[in-house]
Amino acid sequence: MSTTDRMTCRACGNEERASEGYPCARCGVFICVMCNLKGVVLCAKCQAAEPPPTTAPPA
Repeated sequence: MSTTDRMTCRACGNEERASEGYPCARCGVFICVMCNLKGVVLCAKCQAAEPPPTTAPPA
């Protein structure tokens, strides 16, 4: 495979084919298909900037 057809996933760091991935939901950088299948939609940088999830107190 040509080295020009590869991109580094900004969520896991793996190098994958550029055509087999999705953009980060916030900034648009490359996220590989394996991360996407695991439910990852934000790159590591955007995920780090995301506020921690709030948990509702028990009712």
